[in-house]
Amino acid sequence: MTGFSSYFSKLYHDEKRLRRVYISVFGVVMIAGLLTAGNIPAQNGHYGFWSVLPPLVAIILAFWTREVISSLFAGILLGGIISGKPNIIAEFLIPSIGTESFAMILLVYLWALGGLIGIWTRTGGAEAFAMRAGQWMVRGPRSAKFFTWIMGLIFHQGGTISTVLTGATVRPVADKKRVSHEELAYMVDSTASPAATIIPFNVWPFYVSGLIIGTLPMFATTQDGVRFFFSALPFNFYAIFALIITLLFALELLPFVPGKKMRAAIRRARESGELNHENATPMAAKELTRSRVPKGYNPGLIDFFGPIGALLGVAILPYVVTYFVLGRKDDPLLLIAEAFVIAVLVGMGIAILKGMSLKDAVGGFVDGCKGVTIGAIILALAVSLKEVAEAVGTADYVVAMIGDLILPFLLPGTLMVLCMIIAFSTGTSWGTYAVVFPVAIPLAWAVVPDPFFLTLCFSAVVGGSVFGDQCSPISDTTILSSLATGCDLMDHVYTQFPLAISAGILAIISYAITVLLFV
Repeated sequence: MTGFSSYFSKLYHDEKRLRRVYISVFGVVMIAGLLTAGNIPAQNGHYGFWSVLPPLVAIILAFWTREVISSLFAGILLGGIISGKPNIIAEFLIPSIGTESFAMILLVYLWALGGLIGIWTRTGGAEAFAMRAGQWMVRGPRSAKFFTWIMGLIFHQGGTISTVLTGATVRPVADKKRVSHEELAYMVDSTASPAATIIPFNVWPFYVSGLIIGTLPMFATTQDGVRFFFSALPFNFYAIFALIITLLFALELLPFVPGKKMRAAIRRARESGELNHENATPMAAKELTRSRVPKGYNPGLIDFFGPIGALLGVAILPYVVTYFVLGRKDDPLLLIAEAFVIAVLVGMGIAILKGMSLKDAVGGFVDGCKGVTIGAIILALAVSLKEVAEAVGTADYVVAMIGDLILPFLLPGTLMVLCMIIAFSTGTSWGTYAVVFPVAIPLAWAVVPDPFFLTLCFSAVVGGSVFGDQCSPISDTTILSSLATGCDLMDHVYTQFPLAISAGILAIISYAITVLLFV
């Protein structure tokens, strides 16, 4: 007992010391900002080194504290002080949150996406589809993993939501076929955010668009950003390699499975049926698999195919028709926001027509909205930090300092590695986008003012952030993948990293080769 007491006492005092250092450093930076506010002469659109401090402080604090919300807020506050606009609510938060682009993101992400998932928890439609499909196609470990890969692509609406839906629905099927929980957790995690960025009929294009609007004249509206996101899909090399490697892993066609721990997990599960190793501490997943279907309601395939069919139909068909049939390649019709709203209405309508009370249907919608509130908060602070970076001239300063020093063929890979490190340390791809995109986009254009080169750098930021998020032990997708599959968290981290880093290395090499050959 004495040993435990001394350990926890030391841990407590270490945390207190770190907290005091954090507060002291933050106070010094803020006091310095207050003393110089309004007295820093602007030159060429920036304030010198002070211009880089807001996003830099946000990044460093996110590294240190592993907490994105307070880090983003600190960056906003410091930027307001440096720019001589300390009333950050009036100068940055309200103008950023009050924009049409943010309203659209909020509508799609908070209300439509969260509400749709909430409705599925009440109707049981997604689970019913997964169980039925599993009965049709699963015969052994390999087909169980392939089924998991397919489910990851179908539930592509977002990283955290994909992990919960996919993991909770495929685990009963995979457990019966002796698929280790390490394998299953990797499959679920690697088909979550990578799939969401490569099959982007979801909220991701809107979120990223909100961050790049105004960084260059070509990004003047939300639609400009969304179209650019879609045009960059073929060059999101990390997501492409991650999905291909995961597919080969599922079909057991990889010539060599990277990582001794993953190979041991596969061998253990097949030979003994033990899904976790004997010293593992599986994360409880009861909260994610518990049915919330009202008594007397009969879940069916229509509960899944109705909303998802409306979502994909409205999002994809108009785009395909206008782009390929009508030839509107510069202005295809994208109805993603409308697709999500229609999907929610269809899901609620089907549930009510099948006998669910209006109260239960609306209750599921509201619960779903509550579940993604934290994302809306991060989003609000992220777009505000972007405005702060513009106010203090962060991008102008970075471009002026290093724009002429970077070899063009190295920039996409450098941006990807930077985002891999930041996202791994913070556990969030969206938070990484918030602090990197406002600087990376103008920097890429200054180094090589070419739309194709800009597309490569943009895709490198998207992919690098997803890699870091996927592999980080503090990421919500990593934790939820372990929860939903019943895997030990650190076992999941250790076993998936060699596979994920293989995709990352291939992506970095691909960017360098593509720039050398085509730019």
